[in-house]
Amino acid sequence: MEPGNLTEVSEFLLLGFSEGPELQPLIFGFFLSMYLITVFGNLLLILAVSSDSHLHTPMYFFLANLSFVDICFTSTTIPKMLMNIQTERKVITYADCITQMYFFLLFAGLDNYILTVMAYDRFLAICHPLHYTVIMNPQILVLRLSFCTEVEIPHFFCEIKQLVQLACSDTFLNDMVMYFGAGLLGGGPLAGILYSYSKIISSIFGISSAQGKYKAFSTCASHLSVVSLFYCTSLGVYLSSAAPQTSHLSATASVMYTVVTPMLNPFIYSLRNKGIKRALKRFFGKQSIKGPFFLGHWFFFPY
Repeated sequence: MEPGNLTEVSEFLLLGFSEGPELQPLIFGFFLSMYLITVFGNLLLILAVSSDSHLHTPMYFFLANLSFVDICFTSTTIPKMLMNIQTERKVITYADCITQMYFFLLFAGLDNYILTVMAYDRFLAICHPLHYTVIMNPQILVLRLSFCTEVEIPHFFCEIKQLVQLACSDTFLNDMVMYFGAGLLGGGPLAGILYSYSKIISSIFGISSAQGKYKAFSTCASHLSVVSLFYCTSLGVYLSSAAPQTSHLSATASVMYTVVTPMLNPFIYSLRNKGIKRALKRFFGKQSIKGPFFLGHWFFFPY
């Protein structure tokens, strides 16, 4: 970059998924539907856990916190994108971009650690059931970058990797911090999850009956499916090439861990969970719950 191209950037352009105006209503309706399902589904889960004293246990405490973080996580990106489509404006100010990026990283990190603690909770419940109640008790609880005239972000929110790539100043330190942070926030929890499940699998193989093995594994299957979806897509985005042709693919993959995973959590953690179903029945004052919230028997419980 020539020094003459340096300028003080006050805003960026979020390009989103498509330039075609005919696709904007479809994209708006699609993401609005997923956002509403995410918010109301997770709120329903929080209300179910908080309203039933039988669910005031570490397992459901983590589940309620995961639902809350997922609402916040999704709310850092989707409302802004919907507003951009509705107003036909793609501009986001520099201050808003930094703010969005801060809260996105904050809630992504919280999501990471809650998933890790949930894996540890299952590890204790299956591998050390006699110590579970003792251990899991309620007491345990870019600004330096310079930007040039290029202000188009090929994404639907201020994603840190894309923003660093736009900088025309030296990004070596930022890259090192970003990869270190990804290793710390992603690699550390992932290592904890893998360790927990290695011990769980070892314990399951030690169970003599097939029914016992199935019952033990079924308590982890839902959590394992969420972990796989979250980590495979997020790691794919951050470990992918920085080439421009991968930007659209990166934005599409980001939808999986920023929108789809939080949207699926209420379904995954409640479809076969008798405790959640019972709490929801009490909450609504009905003998049975009918509707789209319980769609079948696709997932196992509790997580």
